Amino acid sequence: MLANTNLISCNFSCFLLKIHNPKIPSQHSVKLNDSIIPSLSFVPSIFQYNNNFNDFISETITMKKRNLQLQKFCFYSSLDTDRNPQEPAFENEDYVEEEVGGGGSGPGRDWTTSFLLFGLWAGLMYYVFFLAPNQTPLTDLYFLKKLLNLKGDDGFKMNEVLVALWYIMGLYPLLYSMLLLPTARSAKGSVPLWPFLVLSCFGGAYALIPYFVLWRPPPPPVEEEELKRWPLSILESKLTAGVTMAAGIGLLAFAGLSNGDVWKEFYQYFRESRFIHATSIDFSLLSAFAPFWVYNDMTNRKWENKGSWLLPLSIVPVVGPALYLLLRPPLSKVPSHRASDEQ
Repeated sequence: MLANTNLISCNFSCFLLKIHNPKIPSQHSVKLNDSIIPSLSFVPSIFQYNNNFNDFISETITMKKRNLQLQKFCFYSSLDTDRNPQEPAFENEDYVEEEVGGGGSGPGRDWTTSFLLFGLWAGLMYYVFFLAPNQTPLTDLYFLKKLLNLKGDDGFKMNEVLVALWYIMGLYPLLYSMLLLPTARSAKGSVPLWPFLVLSCFGGAYALIPYFVLWRPPPPPVEEEELKRWPLSILESKLTAGVTMAAGIGLLAFAGLSNGDVWKEFYQYFRESRFIHATSIDFSLLSAFAPFWVYNDMTNRKWENKGSWLLPLSIVPVVGPALYLLLRPPLSKVPSHRASDEQ
């Protein structure tokens, strides 16, 4: 009986119902809204015997809430009408989608890049610790003490290329902090960025790649007050970018102007020393990842049209990203820098 009634109600878009209510003349007929027709299929007795209009509406809504999913199926299968989100039948659509597990989840994240980056990081860590040359561990320790100024002047002259590389690696954590904060922060509630930036002062790209794996855009909105506080007040400063660029130019020139014997000596160190070998790979990784983060920061500042010419230059180690940081518009002048929280 229920199936037959349901079939009838689902194949008629509307029909007339006599309402015996003193407030409504009996000779008038009330046309029921299409949106509640599916509900009538579950209460056939109400159509015939309910003389109180208010009770009828209350009863119908109660039945509709208990049978939303089936009503919606009946509605779509029987009526050839366009969807109207203003009709009552769609008021609880979110509820129906939630019940069947289809609402609110949004598009799933593509983890392919994350898996590839994780594989790259795992392979690098294995190579550095188990496969990289390690013929001069005592020399590595000596070089490290000399570079940290923990060893006095003993007459040994450090390789100029190695010295330049060491100080360039000290600039990269600052450069990446300026590129990643705040436009490369993960969405609210996700993994924080600052621990990886702190670790990058010691581990370079080996410490940053795990964050790249876990990164989930878009970044949270940035308030005006936040731009005036540390660290953004320093990282957004043109003075900081200018000093970084000047230091990068000086270090690259210092290494580049070294004679051939110095470069041959550095290459020999690269083949024998794990410390110099791993540091050189770190330098290459940070230089290779920089253009992507320049582009990410550029798009978040809505400057990709005017600043696109800087992307090829960002391949130049240190100087390219520093030039972008010097010329990029400040976040305070980007009218839509809060748009990420509306997506």
